Amino acid sequence: MGGVVLKVALLACTRDADAICAAAGRSCYSEESSADLLGSGDPERVLGKIVGMGHHSVIEHAVFTFSAEGVSRALTHQLVRHRLASYSQQSQRYVPSESPSYVVPETVKADAGALRRYEEAMEAIWEAYAELRKTVPAEDARYVLPNGCSTNITITMNARELLHFFSMRCCERAQWEIRALAEEMLSICRRESPTIFRDAGPPCARGPCPEGKLSCGRPRKGGRGADRPASDVHL
Repeated sequence: MGGVVLKVALLACTRDADAICAAAGRSCYSEESSADLLGSGDPERVLGKIVGMGHHSVIEHAVFTFSAEGVSRALTHQLVRHRLASYSQQSQRYVPSESPSYVVPETVKADAGALRRYEEAMEAIWEAYAELRKTVPAEDARYVLPNGCSTNITITMNARELLHFFSMRCCERAQWEIRALAEEMLSICRRESPTIFRDAGPPCARGPCPEGKLSCGRPRKGGRGADRPASDVHL
């Protein structure tokens, strides 16, 4: 079996991000610089007011870098659609996959017949991959590897993009694997910057669901929002 497990780690982040972003926001309305304002005032109150007004540029000063391992290529194909970010992904060209390593969906695990067929297919793919590597470059042999093939990726986003990422990918309609990644990242971000990420998560955590008739039907904080159009199709 080549199944892998998701692991998410915070590599680096802007320390005291709440305070720094609050100082940056206050400096827009003060004769004092952010250096002079840092450490004074109430970051929660300041950020709550500024961000609540829609001035999200101030939280771009906070940056977070994550390591994610045990994710599939299917996940990273979705992840890189969030373009206001930086990514460094394990290369299949330079890092040959010596043995089967892949993500197994829970729905497959729950069905003995499906799991058996899934694993048989993966074993056959890796057998073909190994044979091809004997005669062609690894960069060409990799073409047979599946979407479920595991990979590692480094992700850097500023807080503003993270809020958007969490809004899209913590939603129940997001694909299960990227939702699991987003929820792990959000848990880390809340520990590091509780004020910035206090209301982070799917739109229904803050107000009406924007998915309209495509809504998952969970109770929503801000009202029904049933007549609003779907904002995105989560692929």
